[in-house]
Amino acid sequence: MDVAPTMSHCFAMESSKDKGKCQHLSVVVDDDESVRESLPDLLREFGFAARAFSSAREFLLSGCVDETRCLILDIAMPDMSGPELQQELKRLGREIPIIFITGQKDEVIRAQVLQRGAAAFLLKPFSDADLLAAIKTALQAI
Repeated sequence: MDVAPTMSHCFAMESSKDKGKCQHLSVVVDDDESVRESLPDLLREFGFAARAFSSAREFLLSGCVDETRCLILDIAMPDMSGPELQQELKRLGREIPIIFITGQKDEVIRAQVLQRGAAAFLLKPFSDADLLAAIKTALQAI
């Protein structure tokens, strides 16, 4: 897949309280609407700027890839899975720390994504504390 990011303004939809936090933009990519609505709110409570996308392709075309400092990524999504997005980002030369989230316990997938450099792998439902710890670990990798 050859996807070139656009030059849109990634932070155009951010609230004024999130301005100036570009270095800590956390992005959620999940096809589950409830996750896309709740996780960005939680991330903002933690003090991070946050955006959410419903698909890997939407994220790749958003113009936010270069500003993203932590990617919270669902494993199973239509069209392009989380692990496939991880591979595409590597192909594009983008080293973004990734926290994978999933509702399905699959040790093979877990081992693969961690071996490919994922910062963490969380099973849904996960606690706020577990997510914050994973984000801190991911940001230390930058």
